[in-house]
Amino acid sequence: MGNKEKLLEGALACLLDKGYARTTARDVASAAGVSLAAIGYHFGTTDALLNAALDQALEAWGAALEEALRGAADGPDDDPAARFEAVWARIIASVEAQPALWKLQFEVVAQLAVLPELHERWQHSLAAAQEGLAALFGGSPGTGAFYQALLTGVVVQHLVAPGRGVDGAQLAAAVLEVAAHLRGGEDAAERV
Repeated sequence: MGNKEKLLEGALACLLDKGYARTTARDVASAAGVSLAAIGYHFGTTDALLNAALDQALEAWGAALEEALRGAADGPDDDPAARFEAVWARIIASVEAQPALWKLQFEVVAQLAVLPELHERWQHSLAAAQEGLAALFGGSPGTGAFYQALLTGVVVQHLVAPGRGVDGAQLAAAVLEVAAHLRGGEDAAERV
């Protein structure tokens, strides 16, 4: 493994351990087992290295989640509620499997105003995520935005209270209840 790859690996380890704001060039160089000068040679700046490591980690996580979700979405079950529950169960499992990566994402979101180099990329990523969620669950781009909002809330619940956040079945029941209320009040909710 070359120094560039060692730096990316070390940067990711530091990001997951210390977070974006607290990771220093020295931390990364030490974790990678290379000199500080290697950061400048391969990436120009520490921020560029951290951003590259973050991008690489999010791409790998996204690909793994997409594969897991494709299995749930393409399953033999024709019941939309069962499919919905299965997809959310896999999303929740991914949150529980990689909480440090999710915490890092929330830290970066909180700092986007002072990280303009990331802000534009994350706007594009948000739009792509919404499109992907709309395609996964079926619906318009607005539906994708709804699922993105729901995803954010579910992630927060599982990060704040691991093992006690909402599950797929609870989400399905809640969505049906909300839809019933929107269609006609409590009488409609009782029919669901």
